[in-house]
Amino acid sequence: MTIGAPKEIKPQEGRVALLPDHVRELTETGQTVLVEAGAGRLSGAADADYAAAGAQVLEDAAAVWAGADFIVKVKEILPAEYGFLRPDHLILTNLHTAANREETDRLLEAGLTAIAAEDTHRFGSPNCALAGEIGAFEGIRLCLAPHGGAGRHFFGHFGSRPIRALVLGLGNVGRGALRTLLGLGCETVGFDLVWGARYRAEQDHPTPLFRTAEIEALSEHLAEADLIVNCVLWPKHRDDHLITREMLMGLRPGAVICDIACDEAGAIETSRPTSWADPVYEVEGVRHFCVDNIPGAAPVAASAGYGAALMRHIRPILAQGWRAACAQDPWLARGLVCAGGALVHEETARVQGRARAALEDVLAAPPLS
Repeated sequence: MTIGAPKEIKPQEGRVALLPDHVRELTETGQTVLVEAGAGRLSGAADADYAAAGAQVLEDAAAVWAGADFIVKVKEILPAEYGFLRPDHLILTNLHTAANREETDRLLEAGLTAIAAEDTHRFGSPNCALAGEIGAFEGIRLCLAPHGGAGRHFFGHFGSRPIRALVLGLGNVGRGALRTLLGLGCETVGFDLVWGARYRAEQDHPTPLFRTAEIEALSEHLAEADLIVNCVLWPKHRDDHLITREMLMGLRPGAVICDIACDEAGAIETSRPTSWADPVYEVEGVRHFCVDNIPGAAPVAASAGYGAALMRHIRPILAQGWRAACAQDPWLARGLVCAGGALVHEETARVQGRARAALEDVLAAPPLS
């Protein structure tokens, strides 16, 4: 297979799917790798670095898509890329198809095979912690008076209390947010449905600044919060919310919501994805920060982690083919969105009301000649 890594075109996205070290591993085993010129620039990788690692550096995206049959990316397939899609393409990237019917339509119409990388990480995406750390940092910044916040310091000085933050969800994203918030001195309460997650967080942060509570107690804490950091990935089919529009009325002046999960009308009813170009909007006097590619702000670290995670799937796919690799790895199979025009992804089918093919039938089908 010829592997292609095009440059990401989502606004303010600096990550790249493969760094030169990943490319070198592939080319040293005889693989052909195509990289679009400039793809790694914001991640600290120059075109010359890719060339030295054995990649063919091509001038534009069209050349990479045309020359490769295995496309690896970071973000979803955007409309400008639809015209590049071919039936023989295998695509591995963060697709998020459940919330994007148009993208799903284009993938099915092309008849290609697509795997959603976001669903394949057994222990969570390596960029989850970065999202939590950076998102909490942005939330703290927005609490400062010049940005419309309550004007509290993140440390408690001269008897004044510091920023008071609530973190919803204590998985990998929430743990990243805690590192930033508690590292900077914010008073923080963490919420999670799972007792074990709360216990682990308490053991990781034995400080008077931090305590946990059951999610049912959230409403008791909202009125005193300066910053709410949501790290709960909300199921797309649910129409209830942890924080409703009406509940915003009870927040203190200057309060900030930083929704790292940024599901549209998800855990927070008033959330909708934004970009780094226009990251903040206001609802009922409460500013919302809902950038949907937060790790893209630190592409050097983010690309290193993401590329290493992809390589764990790329290796078996190259050695055995995607069907055998999915059959052996249930986490890789979990991310299979479509193949040969058939939708396989369970969440996408449920949210969009579509029929889906059985995974076992798709994996058992003979490869097209």
